[in-house]
Order: sequence, then structure tokens, then C-alpha cells
Amino acid sequence: MENPGQSGGPRQREISRNAGNVLKYNKFSLSTAPMMDWTDRHCRFFHRLLTRHTLLYTEMVTSAAILHGDRERLLGFNDAEHPVALQLGGSEPADLAVCARVGEDWGYDEINLNVGCPSDRVQSGRFGACLMAEPDLVARCVAAMQEATRVPVTVKTRLAIDEMEEWPTLLGFVRTVRAVGCTRFIVHARKAWLKGLSPKENRDIPPLRYDLVHRLKDEFPDLDISLNGGIRTLDEAAEHRPHLDGVMIGRAAYEDPWILADADRRFYGVEDGEPLTRHGVVAAMMPYVEEQCRRGVPLNGITRHMLGLFQGIPGARAWRRLLSENVHRPGAGPELL
Repeated sequence: MENPGQSGGPRQREISRNAGNVLKYNKFSLSTAPMMDWTDRHCRFFHRLLTRHTLLYTEMVTSAAILHGDRERLLGFNDAEHPVALQLGGSEPADLAVCARVGEDWGYDEINLNVGCPSDRVQSGRFGACLMAEPDLVARCVAAMQEATRVPVTVKTRLAIDEMEEWPTLLGFVRTVRAVGCTRFIVHARKAWLKGLSPKENRDIPPLRYDLVHRLKDEFPDLDISLNGGIRTLDEAAEHRPHLDGVMIGRAAYEDPWILADADRRFYGVEDGEPLTRHGVVAAMMPYVEEQCRRGVPLNGITRHMLGLFQGIPGARAWRRLLSENVHRPGAGPELL
């Protein structure tokens, strides 16, 4: 593994790709979902100790933030996180093109465009799920991003929004964006209601329509189609193996991260030496935690991602309590783990 303190930065590197910005994904791949305030660099480093091959996504980063903000804070990551994808939010093709190139220079393996987030803040910025109503604009954004970078450009979307009919909307959207060369779509198998439901309600209330994502793959067998939404276990993910190219797991992998520990064996056919143990993962985190604390990162910024590590086994509550009650105390450091 790379030095725990080593992080990504602007650099030139060769990208493994096919024509048309297509990453050579496995036939069936597993990924973790981009989640605001959750899947930061510390979370991804922790998840990488559990699975070496699952594709990890950043939180959504807006194009405006990258253009005008602190890029080390927004984009820095540890080399051990590969493969890792950067998710962008935006709707200006020229700005997204610049950000895609910046993402490549920082070393990301994929650049993903968010067309699925339903929050009010995202809508006010004219990006996220509201872009499902503007497939031509999304196509222009994707085309500009593909022109600017050699890494694959992908799209994460919903089935539809508001009163739009699900299947015609999804079909037309994918057909339009596919026409400019996008070959990978991750579909959250729910409609998003931009009027009347909160982002949390949008994750639970609209019914899941896995059948429409399967139908999309049947309609476009040449595309790489992954499903997101409601998947809680690797067994549930495996049920989609006959129909799709991949599955993305969100909150389940965050709340009970140990479910990722068997991902490499089940989905990538990899058996790497001694079996993982939860205590072994904690031990493996220690050099990283020590280095980050030396850099001034609050301990809680790292350990909050580890609260669910012992979920479902004796001692889990004591583990959570120990971290939650002591991590903010003056002088709390890596020895708390």
C-alpha cells in the first residue's frame, strides 16, 4: 500500500481506455455510491481496506467549487483509493470540461456527471436531477467533458422526475446522451420528485423499478448499465448479475461497511491471502489515522466512518459508544482506536 499520508495531486499519467472514453470495466462490477458528507477521502481509504477492487466514488463536487475553491481540500485523495471516480455537479459544458481535465490531472479513474440529486440547493444551481428535463444539455456537457479528458465520462441518473412518465423519459434521456458517445450509465431506480419530497424522502418514498433498469439494458445491450437504489446486501446485488453490468451500493455499505469485505471474492474472483478481520482492519487504519492526526485532521473526521464496522456482532454498541463519547475530548488521538 502507498504511504498513508500520500495524496493525489495534479499529474500526468497514462489512462487505460478504449476508443470513446470507455474504461475497461469488469463484466459485473460493484461500486459504492457518491454520498454528500459521507464518502470523503477518509471514508474511501477505510472502504479500500475492505475491498481492493470495488469502484469508489467521491462526494459530488460542483464545477464552481473546483474552478474557484481549494482543490487540495476538494480533490485530494490517497493513492491507495484507486480505482476511484470523481463525481461532478454542474450544467455549463465549458466549465465541466475544465473540471473533467482537472479531475484527470489529479489522477481520478472516471469522471461522473450527477443527474440524480434532488436537493433544493442542487436545483437552484441547475444541476442534478432537474437535468433529466434537459437531455440535450446533458449531452452537450458529456461531449465537452469527453473532448477534454482521456478518462471515461459516465452519467448517474434517475428514472424520471416529477410528472414525467418513467420509461419514456429514461429511454429518451439515455438515447440522447448515448448519441454523443457516453457508454456507461448508473441508474438510481426511482423517480425523483423535485416538488414535495425532501432528498431523504426521495431515497425512500418513490417506488423502486428495477425492471425498468433491466429493460434499459435489454434496449441497449452495448451500454454498461449499473443499478443503484435499495440494495442492502451482496446477495441482493448478485441477483442482478444475470441482467446488468453492475450494482452500486449506497447507505448500506456506509452503515454496515463489513458487507464490502467479501466483495472481491464474490464479484472479482480474488482471494487475497489471509481472510480479513474487523480488528485487522482497525489495525490497518492506524498508520493512516496517525498521519492524518499529525496533519491536523480531527480524529472524528476519520472515526465517524468506522462506527458501523462491528455492526451486528457482540460489542458493536460499546465500540460506537466509546468512539462517540470520547472522540471529541481534548487530546483524543489514534490510541482511542
